Amino acid sequence: MFFLSDMLNKKLKLPETSEALPGREQPMAVPAKHHVSKRPLKGPFPDELELAMFGMGCFWGVERLFWQTEGVWVTAAGYAGGVTPNPTYQETCTGLTGHTEVVRIVFDPGIISYDALLRIFWENHDPTQGMRQGNDVGTTYRSAIYTYDEAQMKAAKASQTAYQSALMDGGQGRITTEIAAVPEFYFAEAEHQQYLAKNPGGYCNLRGTGVACAAPQTAAG
Repeated sequence: MFFLSDMLNKKLKLPETSEALPGREQPMAVPAKHHVSKRPLKGPFPDELELAMFGMGCFWGVERLFWQTEGVWVTAAGYAGGVTPNPTYQETCTGLTGHTEVVRIVFDPGIISYDALLRIFWENHDPTQGMRQGNDVGTTYRSAIYTYDEAQMKAAKASQTAYQSALMDGGQGRITTEIAAVPEFYFAEAEHQQYLAKNPGGYCNLRGTGVACAAPQTAAG
């Protein structure tokens, strides 16, 4: 019992750099094209498109949520916010890489705004749970917004303030979402890319709080 408790505590605490797994220099091999849209997974992307990155728990359901969203051009599952370079799924699950599961989103701001993406982010998971999402426990499931520029950072912080007020009115807790400038993004393994398109009956733990976010749903560029 002590061993299990010790392992759980490590998964709930971000590792120090000295504790992190070493990783590797070789990037993860991934398919050239998105399984659903058939668009380039790594790019290059059309100049008018922009990027966003969110962590909302298990990336399988999160990626499906966004690839089904109008205005999203392509998505990719991966790891970000940690220390270990080019981690594997098994390594991130130990809690010793520091990464959280994320989805990188390439979107057309002429069809869907960043504010609209933030609304989807807040409403489709529970941002108050700390190092978990429901039954998925550990640092790899923490809520995160990683921003690509100052405008995204301002929008993310403003939406957090607004949504915190809505959550409090709804009897919910404090937001624990990490908001930071975008760190290095590491692609997840090929089998995790568009997982629920390949495995339609697969696990999805995506759940919101039921509290609406006031951010607009769409906006033309």
